[in-house]
Amino acid sequence: MKRPAHLVVVLSTLIPALAMADPPPRFPSASVWHQNIAAAPLHANSTSMINALIGLGGWGNGNKFQIDFSLQTFPDAAPGTQMVPVVPHHADDEYYDPDCEALPASMPVPAGAAFEGQSGLGCDNDAEDCHLLVRQGNLLYELYSGNYSGGVLDARCLVVWQLNAVYPPEGRGEHCTSADAAGFPIAPLLVNADEVAANAGIAGSDLGHAIRFILPNARMASDGSLGGVGGRLYVRPASHAGGPSGPSNTVPYGVRMRLKSNFNMSGYNAAAQVILRTMQRYGIVLADGGNIALTFETDRYTTAKWNTLGISAQVFLNGANGSTPVQVSHFEVIDTGPRIGETWNCVRSTVVVTDLIFANGFEAVP
Repeated sequence: MKRPAHLVVVLSTLIPALAMADPPPRFPSASVWHQNIAAAPLHANSTSMINALIGLGGWGNGNKFQIDFSLQTFPDAAPGTQMVPVVPHHADDEYYDPDCEALPASMPVPAGAAFEGQSGLGCDNDAEDCHLLVRQGNLLYELYSGNYSGGVLDARCLVVWQLNAVYPPEGRGEHCTSADAAGFPIAPLLVNADEVAANAGIAGSDLGHAIRFILPNARMASDGSLGGVGGRLYVRPASHAGGPSGPSNTVPYGVRMRLKSNFNMSGYNAAAQVILRTMQRYGIVLADGGNIALTFETDRYTTAKWNTLGISAQVFLNGANGSTPVQVSHFEVIDTGPRIGETWNCVRSTVVVTDLIFANGFEAVP
């Protein structure tokens, strides 16, 4: 059921492209993702939430601040790229409406495009999240739980983000999910090898945007007193919560955490220090449930390669060259507003971009 829109997104200019082979998708500088939070006030319960998370086991996968390199964004799809229809998930006819784009819809699928962690357009939805991320001009298409068969993409969600718009505090809409459970965009919060390489040679440089991270659902806060379904809750910049099931005193879905300013970076190379400074200045945002804490973009489409940059899956936990492994205790929680009970009653926002207004709370899919 379509729901009326109630807020308008402010148009802004595009972020200047970085000097790299394949600039990753990014929003305008006024977006929340580019907000420098180095001096932002801490949440009053920052210490207790961090201690609660530590008590629950810390990061997933054995408390390892590890990196998953399986997500990939296909760079700028040329005009005329084949548009493939999107249909509800074949296994159960499920599609998240009105959270995701109204069907019928389609997305560009360039030759060589591939699902997350795959080499092509087949994906096992029972074992994988099966994201497909494609940029075309100012549009970013993000598909969740998808598979290509019989000339169509079946999926549980397709979201089209307007890269030249500044979204309101509730993003695409209050209680609305996206291809990520928190309602976040995915590709603009990934770390890209070319952007790291471009900044590694600049003293004191950072990436200028928040970084996506995930935790096991049992380590994220739930609280039945807020009226959310099953005690689910979130905080800004999230607009939705997946399945958090932890105690109320731990960190919530959408939490924005900042690496402490006194973190000892000695022992880390220039590329790793760029990433660590980004965590100090722009933070990490809790986007989804899972076990591998960090999700960086594959170097399939980039000129720079992670191996050459010295960034491995375990770079932040192996203590090589005298480096300090990154622990939950090295972070603090930013105050981004009150906790919101997740009702699953999605109310979409209106987006204003260039000379087009998408009414009724839905973006039109070209």
